[in-house]
Amino acid sequence: METMKLPTLGQVITHQRTFTQQDFNTFAQLSGDDNPIHVDPVFSAATRFGRTVSHGMLLYGVICGVLSAHFPSARQVEQELLFPNPTYAGEEITVRLEVTEVLADQAQARIQTTIQRTDGVTTCEGRMLIQWKAAS
Repeated sequence: METMKLPTLGQVITHQRTFTQQDFNTFAQLSGDDNPIHVDPVFSAATRFGRTVSHGMLLYGVICGVLSAHFPSARQVEQELLFPNPTYAGEEITVRLEVTEVLADQAQARIQTTIQRTDGVTTCEGRMLIQWKAAS
């Protein structure tokens, strides 16, 4: 049986990703959220964004994937997210998870989550609390 790699205070995990319009379209089809701001380039060109933007839950899914890749046995107990700026297709983003607190006696850790575009603009920010099964 493999032992879970536990988070350590100050640990930073990053992951780069570039979404395509097809990613937005596929997520819309799977989720049922086909708001034109995500899937209609002509419609979104006339909005304040000027082009299609990612679904917030698509960004959250990527955060979950990064978390699962590094701490596969952990489960999320809490998640808070804000989306202060848009994430566009064709622009590279960096997902950053930083362990800000380890509560070893409770088998929990607090993690700051951030997604930024290459121009330094934050498109998603939040916090999560994860928990793992304590050793018996």
